[in-house]
Amino acid sequence: MSRMFGTDGVRGVAGTELTTLLAMQLGQAGAYVLTKEKAHQPTIIVGCDTRISGGMLANALMAGICSVGANAIYAGVVPTPAIAYLTRKHKVDAGVVISASHNPMEFNGIKFFNGEGYKLSDQLEDEIEALIQNNMKDVPIATGSSVGKVEYRLDIKEEYISFMKKKMPLDLSGLKIVVDCAEGASHATSVKTLRDLGANLVAIHTRPDGTNINANCGSTHMEELRARVVYEKADIGIAFDGDADRMLAVDELGNVADGDQVMAIIGNHMKQNGTLKNNTVVVTVMSNLGFSLMGEREGLHIEKTKVGDRYVLEHMLEHGYNLGGEQSGHIIFLDDNTTGDGLLSALHLLEVMVQTGQKLSELSKIMEVLPQALVNAKVPNHKKEHYMEYAEIAEAVRALEEKFHGEGRVLIRPSGTEPMVRVMIEGKDQHAIENDARELADLITNIML
Repeated sequence: MSRMFGTDGVRGVAGTELTTLLAMQLGQAGAYVLTKEKAHQPTIIVGCDTRISGGMLANALMAGICSVGANAIYAGVVPTPAIAYLTRKHKVDAGVVISASHNPMEFNGIKFFNGEGYKLSDQLEDEIEALIQNNMKDVPIATGSSVGKVEYRLDIKEEYISFMKKKMPLDLSGLKIVVDCAEGASHATSVKTLRDLGANLVAIHTRPDGTNINANCGSTHMEELRARVVYEKADIGIAFDGDADRMLAVDELGNVADGDQVMAIIGNHMKQNGTLKNNTVVVTVMSNLGFSLMGEREGLHIEKTKVGDRYVLEHMLEHGYNLGGEQSGHIIFLDDNTTGDGLLSALHLLEVMVQTGQKLSELSKIMEVLPQALVNAKVPNHKKEHYMEYAEIAEAVRALEEKFHGEGRVLIRPSGTEPMVRVMIEGKDQHAIENDARELADLITNIML
């Protein structure tokens, strides 16, 4: 049986894979595991994105929370990082977000934060899953006056907006900004924050109807934003995903700046100002090789983890770093918040533009994005972790890396959900690396099938 929790909580099609029963059980098991050692009656804060299934799942989840004697505070539609912040601010015992992030509207997900606002460890998630698999055996159900209560606080998002403005008290009056809210949670917080800071703001995709979240908009579909920035003669475009924990940018010429480029710009600015701890940025193995080459040139130390912002966070906490993230736009500023925060990332990037007076297109030149080619190779599921045990595959990888002379690399990564490995090659020549990737993927399939 596959693990219930993925890298970002429990996800599935709402109603069939992520059912109301499962949501209630997650509320029960999560509340029990996260609060069982508390002497007081625990409280858990709950928020969701704009999916039509959010209310259904939130009510089921909160029923589960209350059934084991914990209280729930329902914050309504708020970004994921807002729940992380509010969990800490109100000193509640845990936070839960109902969201499937950048996925289509029919999907939804449930992810937990502990009382310090951090995503749960694998160990705690496994403990929650084990209780559900064991039909909640030994979980006491509350009765009478011990049943938990639900408090509705739809105004609480204002506290997150105030926190953002206090953390980043920028004067954006000189900037014209186009922001794409992906018909998601950021429409409830980002538009007001940016306008309150003085931006000349053009806000698009701010009318969620429950079914249009991420639909041809936001950080996964940036074509409209790119065109709108150019049309509006704006200084920058900002794109969020459905739950606003990631952010990508568009420069004044309509070019996308991905998470690597944003971290390169902000990381170097922090280094120059003496605020980047140990002059280190933590990224994943999927970050572009150009990021590592930039780090070598600029004196930034780059450390890499496996894919997933939770692993970036774990490494940052373990070693005391304060900046890390992913190419996809999940960026963590540990001095400010405990998880990836799209609005915070946008404000840090805008801060660099304001303080340097440079256009985003100029700032982005600090890093050359090398071309990437990605090809999937079908392999038996039970073999996908063992590809480098085949001498012919290992030799082919070695030969390619030798050919690149440090100006390219090969990354092979087993799929977490499908019987395949993903072959990614980076280098200077797009056509050449696409051929190399296809040939290596074919070799892997032929040898391992």
